Amino acid sequence: MSDHFLTIDAAPGRGVDVELEIKRSRFLTRIRRVTTEEAARAVIEERRSAHFDARHHCSAFVLGPDARTARSSDDGEPAGTAGIPMLQVLQKNSLTDVVAVVTRYFGGIKLGAGGLVRAYSDAVAQGVEAAGIRRVQLCSLLQVDVDFASAGAMEDQLRGLILPSGEAVVVDGVDWSDKAHIKVAVSAGAEDELNAALATMSAGSLVAVPVGQRWVG
Repeated sequence: MSDHFLTIDAAPGRGVDVELEIKRSRFLTRIRRVTTEEAARAVIEERRSAHFDARHHCSAFVLGPDARTARSSDDGEPAGTAGIPMLQVLQKNSLTDVVAVVTRYFGGIKLGAGGLVRAYSDAVAQGVEAAGIRRVQLCSLLQVDVDFASAGAMEDQLRGLILPSGEAVVVDGVDWSDKAHIKVAVSAGAEDELNAALATMSAGSLVAVPVGQRWVG
C-alpha cells in the first residue's frame, strides 16, 4: 500500500456543491470527503430527502487509502450513463475517500445516452475542480513528554516547526496527566530530523518516542 493518497481538498464531511444546466435539465452535484461507506450513503440519502421531487440521484464513491471500495448507481437513468461515468471521473483524478451525488431535474429535452454520459461526467469533473485536490500522507505519530511549566511554549514551537527537509510538523493533540504528552505527526523517515530539532530546542532534554501511525491531510 502507498504511503499517501489523494482526496478532495476538504475536511471529512465537508466539500462543495455545484450546478450545471444542459438543455434545461439541471444537474446539482454534491461532493463530500468521507471515510466510511455509511457516511457516503448518508450523503446520498440526504440529497434524496432534500430534493425529493427530482427524478434521479445518481452517485459514485471511492473509499480507503488503497481505493479498494468503489460503488456507483444510475438511480433510474439508462444503465451505464450516470454512475459509472461519475466513478470514472473520480478514478481518473486518483481520488479516494470521496462521494459524488448528482441530482437531476429533467428539463423536458432528452439528452440521449451519449449526452447523459457527458453531462454526468462533466457535473462531477466540475465539482472536483471546484473542490481541489489534497494529498493525505501516512505519518509517524510520536510523543514528546514535557513538564507542565514548559508545555505551552514547547507546543507553540512544535506547531511552527519546519524540519530541514521542508516538512512542517503537525501537532496531533496533547494529553495531560503526570506531564503534558504532546503528540506530533511527521512523514515516515523524518523521525530523526524531528529528534535533532528537539535536541536543539531543549538542550538535549527531550526526545520524541514513536507511538503509532496516522493518515494526515
